[in-house]
Amino acid sequence: MSWDDAWAITSSTMAYTNHTLLPEALERWPVRMFKQLLPRLLEIIYEINARFLGEVAQRWPGDTDRLARMSIIEEGGEPQVRMAYLAIVGSYSINGVAQLHSDLLMGGLFHDFYELWPHKFNNKTNGVTQRRWLAWCNPDQSQLISDNIGDAWVTELEHLQKLKPYAKKAAFRKKWHKVKQANKQRLANLVEAECGVVFKPEAMFDVQVKRIHEYKRQLLNILHVIHLYDRIKRGDTANWTPRCVLIGGKAAPGYAIAKSIIKLINNVAFMVNNDPEVGDLLKVAFLPNYRVTAMELICPGTDLSEQISTAGKEASGTGNMKFMMNGAVTIGTLDGANIEIREEVGDENFFLFGMTAEEVAQARGHYDPAAIIAADEDLNRVMKLLRCGHFNQFEQGLFENIIHSICNPHDPWLVAADFREFIDAQQRAAEAYQDQDRWVEMSIMNAACSGKFSTDRTMREYNRDIWKLTPVAVEK
Repeated sequence: MSWDDAWAITSSTMAYTNHTLLPEALERWPVRMFKQLLPRLLEIIYEINARFLGEVAQRWPGDTDRLARMSIIEEGGEPQVRMAYLAIVGSYSINGVAQLHSDLLMGGLFHDFYELWPHKFNNKTNGVTQRRWLAWCNPDQSQLISDNIGDAWVTELEHLQKLKPYAKKAAFRKKWHKVKQANKQRLANLVEAECGVVFKPEAMFDVQVKRIHEYKRQLLNILHVIHLYDRIKRGDTANWTPRCVLIGGKAAPGYAIAKSIIKLINNVAFMVNNDPEVGDLLKVAFLPNYRVTAMELICPGTDLSEQISTAGKEASGTGNMKFMMNGAVTIGTLDGANIEIREEVGDENFFLFGMTAEEVAQARGHYDPAAIIAADEDLNRVMKLLRCGHFNQFEQGLFENIIHSICNPHDPWLVAADFREFIDAQQRAAEAYQDQDRWVEMSIMNAACSGKFSTDRTMREYNRDIWKLTPVAVEK
């Protein structure tokens, strides 16, 4: 086949979905290694790049900086093949997986390519399947829903909108609450079996389960737990909402600070759970083997869903959708699909905090965590407990890397910056939970507004805009 014919087929066949803005996930292969292992493919990549840069030069004559920025081969001490750029050049469609993510791709990471080919770029917000993440994993809630609005939602999730009026009906709220309490007991049984910690279903179940990564900010979560522990030890427990905090997830094998965060969570949990002064006011557990089958018990039993990533870092998130579908209320930043979840459910049914993606970008270069810590009495107390080794009394210096990361003016995750608003949002959630009637209403509204977040809608959009396949009717 001629090059032109082969390239026409390839570039009208391939479509590229980007799943992350994180640089470590955007592969770069050393040219030296590529040449040794895949010499013919490297020749082809060089030819693709030469023809592509010819197109760029024709559009922007003399713009050598742009040519260097857009080249598939990144020059330098050791030249690298930019695999994401190769994917863009060889594809007829490029999309992100939440509206903010796609906007950041077009306005930032892939802006040069967007300027060259704006028609290629689009958004496809992720979804999850309600067959597994509601119908299968939460049978009692599913039955309650179907008994009142029918079961069309199983294949057309938008039908959950019909639940909205039921949020105002006391009899329905009572049934919903009963189902949630039974689901919380199922989750409590799992936590006791795997962690040896007793969760009482009357408490708020506050859950964060996902990969352990600094941008997802399990660290911010455990700083809040330390803050609650400190309040209890100081006797500041007036109007207290008992809380059970569950954190779970796995870290990449070589990700040292992620492993340190897991260790800190476990150390804090040990101190909290074994302190008679704390008692049932606060319980903490780290699930040692977070997995899909565990999530099938976790998301139906959760009251408060932690989606607290640094704004602009989470491509979409799908755990946030699973929790919402099962009636959990989200506490979160304006990041990933959180933005669209909040748009669907309304601000009154979502606990918002934190910097926006624009504010995160503006903070670069003049971020001063030391000043933030000094000015916030609560954060100062938390940091003192960490610095004095209260949670690692027999493991001296164990958490120095964590302390350094929080206090580092170059901390890309801005943990200290969002602490105050996070604590305040958590207090609002605690107060809201005390009004159980209102909380159940919020729970119902979250499930009722989750219709957008089905894989059925996502795949229909992919097919409409990218695949353009003829749907096949499935015979019953």
